[in-house]
Order: sequence, then structure tokens, then C-alpha cells
Amino acid sequence: MTMASLSNVAGAAALAGLLALGSPASAQDGTIYPLAAPPEPNAIPLGTGGVEGQTAQESWFRQWGDPMARNVSKATLTPFLPKPGTANGAAVIVAPGGGFRWLSMGNEGWEVAEALNAKGIAAFVLKYRLQPTPESLDGFKASMERTFAAATPPAGAGEGAPRPAPPRWDLSNQLQDAEAAYALIVARAKEWGVDTSRIGMIGFSAGAGLTMHSTLNSKTMKLAFIGPIYGGMGPVDVPKDAPPMFTAIATDDFLFRGQFGVVKSWFDAGRPVEFHLYQNGGHGFGLGNPNRTSNRWFDAFIHWLDVNGFLASKTGK
Repeated sequence: MTMASLSNVAGAAALAGLLALGSPASAQDGTIYPLAAPPEPNAIPLGTGGVEGQTAQESWFRQWGDPMARNVSKATLTPFLPKPGTANGAAVIVAPGGGFRWLSMGNEGWEVAEALNAKGIAAFVLKYRLQPTPESLDGFKASMERTFAAATPPAGAGEGAPRPAPPRWDLSNQLQDAEAAYALIVARAKEWGVDTSRIGMIGFSAGAGLTMHSTLNSKTMKLAFIGPIYGGMGPVDVPKDAPPMFTAIATDDFLFRGQFGVVKSWFDAGRPVEFHLYQNGGHGFGLGNPNRTSNRWFDAFIHWLDVNGFLASKTGK
């Protein structure tokens, strides 16, 4: 993967998270509230180490009604398994977004995993390591406001004015976490009812960036399919054995900007690709928000998996 491609992935994802946090709320309260860490009884430590320079403890907050984790320095994987008798053997690693500074664990993690379970798919929510943020919630808010202001075009700039460059981060920790998650699923595949030839990965915003980064850079993950949802749209260098890709974004998402680079890259490489461009939905819509055309993306994703044979067991349907 070229450095330019890496910038497309990490930079766009970081900018997406910052702008999503700083955007004014519409139907829901966008205020950040403190939140006690929810129980995660099934979370499995991945043992991938800590975060250099991290002194703050993991903490949680709530925004738009959704639980968010920040200062994650110990990666975990939480299995969500279908009800007995409903599993089809497919599995998906779910990577929430948050600009690599927090994780939208509800909207882009647990809720997605439960929806996958309802379709007979084993889901595994990856809580990957993050960039350090100030320990206090007020300090976190202030740092996000400063970064948001720096990433916003000056007042009076035209609609197409370029934004200042977003942060460019090394994703080595996050890639190591994703690889450890994949290895754990393979190791416990029999116990969890997973067909190791049908393990995919889906991610949202920064999680889409991690999904793409893993696809383009991992030497150990053999993903059967990927689903980067509202991630960076810039072109990338596609391996000749890249997995089939399903991707979706809305026209009113600031990451879209009329770009089709990643889709064209997959197409030009001769790899299977399905692209859904929705009229509206904004950024960070998860499974859907009220009255948005993007609300049907999950149904389309499941149909795509089915048509491509990822939901069929080895013995057939």
C-alpha cells in the first residue's frame, strides 16, 4: 500500500470522527455526557499490548444516546453468536468508528452485531486501541473542539474550499488488534460454529478505514469479504487477491465529495465490488436514522452476502 493510500484511509477516517463529534445534533441531543463503563462480560482480551504514552484510564461517554469508549489501551473482542439452530457459519468482525480517538460501541458495534445474529451470522465486535485523549471529559471536549476548528475551512470560504490536512496516524496498533481478532476466531472456529473460509470484516468511518487498512496490509488475515461503510473514498492500490467489497455512503456525507476512487480501484483491479450511494443519511448513520434513504443499506448488504454464497453452508442451504 502506498503512503498516499495510507493517508486516504487514516486521514479521512480521523477527519470523519472529528467532524461527526463536532457536528450539531438535529433530532437527538449531541451534548457529551459522562457514562459509567457498561458491563462487557463476554469481552475477550486480545493481549496485543498497550498504547505508548497513554496515562489515562479507559473511560466512556454518551452522545446522541449512544455509548462511546475512549482511551482504549487494551484491545478486546466480544463474540455475538446466533441463537442455536440459526447459525449459517458465516462470521463478521465489526469495527466501530470514532476517528481513532473514541469508539461508537452501540451504534456501530453491538447493534450491528445483533442485527447480523438475526441473520444467522456470528459477529465479533472489535474494541481496538485508540489515540490518547485528555483524561477529563472537559479536557476531551476542549481538545475535540480545537481539532474540529482546525479541520474546518475559514469563515467565508466557498463550499468547495479545501480543508486543512487531518491527522495522519500510524495504524500499527489497530492492525495488530484486527489480526489478533481474526486469529482468535480461527482458533475457536469449531467452538463458535464458524466456517473459516467465510470470515469477513465490516467497519464504519474509522472502522471502515481499519477494514481497508487490514485488507491492504495484513499478511495473516484472509478475509472472505469486506464492508467499509461511510469510509474514505480515495483511490487505493488493490491486491490481485483482494476480497469482494460492499461499500455504502450518502451524498450528504462530507467524506463523499463526489469521489469514487476506492470503488474504481476495486473495479479496475477486476475484483468484485458493489457500491451504494444514497441520497441522504449524513455521516455515522449506523443501521439507520429516521427518514433517510440510507436506512436500507443493511438489507442490501445481507442480500449481497447471500447472492455471493457467503451465507450458504458447505452442505448447501
